[in-house]
Amino acid sequence: MTQLFDLSGRTALITGSARGIGFALAEGLADAGAGVVLNGTRADTVAEAVERLRAKGLNAQGRAFDVTDEAAVAEAFAQWDKDGVQVDILINNAGIQFRKPLVDLELRDWQRVIDTNLTSAFIVAKQAARRMIARGTGGKIINMGSLTSEAGRATVGAYTAAKGGIKMLTRAMSAEWGGANIQANAIGPGYILTDMNKPLIENAAFDAWVKSGNPSQRWGKPEELVGTAVYLASPASSYVNGQIIYVDGGWLAVL
Repeated sequence: MTQLFDLSGRTALITGSARGIGFALAEGLADAGAGVVLNGTRADTVAEAVERLRAKGLNAQGRAFDVTDEAAVAEAFAQWDKDGVQVDILINNAGIQFRKPLVDLELRDWQRVIDTNLTSAFIVAKQAARRMIARGTGGKIINMGSLTSEAGRATVGAYTAAKGGIKMLTRAMSAEWGGANIQANAIGPGYILTDMNKPLIENAAFDAWVKSGNPSQRWGKPEELVGTAVYLASPASSYVNGQIIYVDGGWLAVL
């Protein structure tokens, strides 16, 4: 049974992994045996996150680049080619949030959210999939969706559009790359205790709404996404493709 979830000998790139959910996923995959490549836009925070994992005896390295910059992403993969680093598992985790009513939302802010949460997944996955196909060994692509991949929420229109797009982009990836033994799936986190959600966590009314509207009656923790990520990254999910698994404490079940 343990072999089904063993990631030994595989290399996983996790975008937006210097902190929060991305860091928790990187640590979880490394604990399962994978070598992990951490990513963020700041070299110092990426290096610090790498050292935190290495201090635990885990196999980690890092590279800072902007996932919305196609040239920078292509350069990173070209350098890994030279260094003999083969990305077998990709988790497209990088994301931002911007809260404002749609009627007041500036186009530049809409575009920034779409680019970071949706377009970057296409840019990075394209580079990873090209190499997975060329090697002929398949691979795993995991995109980060959201509850808003299914349900709209006021004041986060751009984020909702991006995460709805992630759901369908994941299906498109599975349709195109499934024949190359690439499984593309997504994770849809519920309300998770992260820095990005700090303003909501500290808002007493919103905190009460999250807890009262969820069968689990609490926020989720970043580490509670690790099991699903390891499953989708492992041989255990070799016939699971084009799916989005919601890790939300039951929130969507009672909408």
